[in-house]
Amino acid sequence: MICAPKIESPAQGFSALRLLRIAFVAGLALSAAGCSTLESLNPFGGEKYETKLLPEEPADAIYDQGLARLQKGDGEGAAKKFAELEKQYPFSAHSRKGLIMQTYSQYQGGQYDDAIATAQRYIGLYPSSPDAPYAMYLAAMSYYNQVPDISRDQERAEKALQMFTSLVEKYPKSEYVEDSKYKIQVTRDQLAGKEMSVGRFYLTRKNYAAALNRFRDVVGKYQTTRHVEEALYRLTETYLALGVVHEAQTAAAVLGHNYPDSQWYKDAFALLKGGGLQPNEDTGSWISKSFKKLGLG
Repeated sequence: MICAPKIESPAQGFSALRLLRIAFVAGLALSAAGCSTLESLNPFGGEKYETKLLPEEPADAIYDQGLARLQKGDGEGAAKKFAELEKQYPFSAHSRKGLIMQTYSQYQGGQYDDAIATAQRYIGLYPSSPDAPYAMYLAAMSYYNQVPDISRDQERAEKALQMFTSLVEKYPKSEYVEDSKYKIQVTRDQLAGKEMSVGRFYLTRKNYAAALNRFRDVVGKYQTTRHVEEALYRLTETYLALGVVHEAQTAAAVLGHNYPDSQWYKDAFALLKGGGLQPNEDTGSWISKSFKKLGLG
C-alpha cells in the first residue's frame, strides 16, 4: 500500500520555507567567501583568461625570423624559432624544413647533444629526404667536435666514427662522403692512439698480457693509422719479454716488409739482434694473416 504524503500546517510550511531561504542566502555568502579565500591562496587566481583564437603566424615569417636570429649568431634562439614550424605546421614541408634548420642552428650554437638528437629524429622521420645525409653529417660532426685528447674516454670518437661510416655506407653519392672518409681516418687514428697510450702504460709496469691486448687491437683494427708501426715494434718487444720468440720475429718481419725505412723497424731489428735473433715471418701467425687480409702483407 502506497502512503499519502504528510500535510504540514501553514505555520509549519512558512517556517520551513523561511529556513530554506536563510540557508540559501547563507550558502551564497559562504560560497563567495570560499572563492575569495581560494583566490587569495591561488597565485593564478587574479588572472582572467579569454577564450579566443589567435591567428596563425605565416610559416614563411617564422622561418625568416629563425634565419634572422641565426645571422645574428643566436643559434639557440634560431633553433627555438625553427622548432615552432613543427608545432604550428606539423607533417608539412615547412615542418621538415624547420627540423633540419633546427639541427643546423643547434650545431652552430654549440648545442651538440641537442643537434644529435634532432638530427637522429629527422633521419628517423625522413630517411629518403635529400637532406637526410646532411642531418647525419651534422650529427657526426657534433660527436667529432666533442672528441677529447687521448688521455680521456673516447666514446665520442667511437660514435663519430660509427656515424661517419654509416653516412658513407647509406649515402655513398652524398657530397659529404669525401669529408666523412677523411674524418673516419682521423677518428680511427685517435682511437688507435688511445690504445697505444694504454698499452705503453701497461708495458712500463711489466703487465705484458694487458699491454699485448692493446697492441693487438691496433694491429687488428687500425692498420691504416700512423700508430701501426709502433704497435708492431711494441709487439716485438712484448713477445720477447714473454718469451714468445716466433711472434716477436714475425712482428719485426712484417714491420720491415711494410715499413722498411721506419725507425721503428730499425729499433725492432736491433732488439732482435741483441738477443741473437733475426726477423722471420711465420705465415701462420695472426700478425701475418691480419696484414695479408688487408693486402699489406
